[in-house]
Amino acid sequence: MKIELSEKQFRRLLDLVYIGNWVLNSTRGDDRIRQYDEVESLLFSHCLGHGMASLTELYEGELIPSRAFAEGGIHEAIMAYEDTVFFEILAQELALRDLDDPPVTAENYEEIMERMNLYLGEFELHGTDNITVDMDN
Repeated sequence: MKIELSEKQFRRLLDLVYIGNWVLNSTRGDDRIRQYDEVESLLFSHCLGHGMASLTELYEGELIPSRAFAEGGIHEAIMAYEDTVFFEILAQELALRDLDDPPVTAENYEEIMERMNLYLGEFELHGTDNITVDMDN
């Protein structure tokens, strides 16, 4: 298979592959999905011939994204995504809890969304500062 990309497109593809592999493997410890590591390594190996050698480094015989790549802002994008997902899931769970955990239906969708938006507004203003957990129950 041959795919033709501009240098800019290739650089963006590196970001996408890194983010995808991070999502799939970052929490797996020693149980990594090696096939994704291999694709990432293969793609990053092409950096060497395209003036992007600083984006890759050799680790235990494999080419991997370099520290310079990983510290170049990609984790800020991952963290922004994780924060958004965290607060959206928390808002949904709290809204459903408030309504005694009903299944989402066309009839209650607007009420659930309204409650979620209230929680999201609170989280936007205060993060988790106003969340408490009663540990006595």
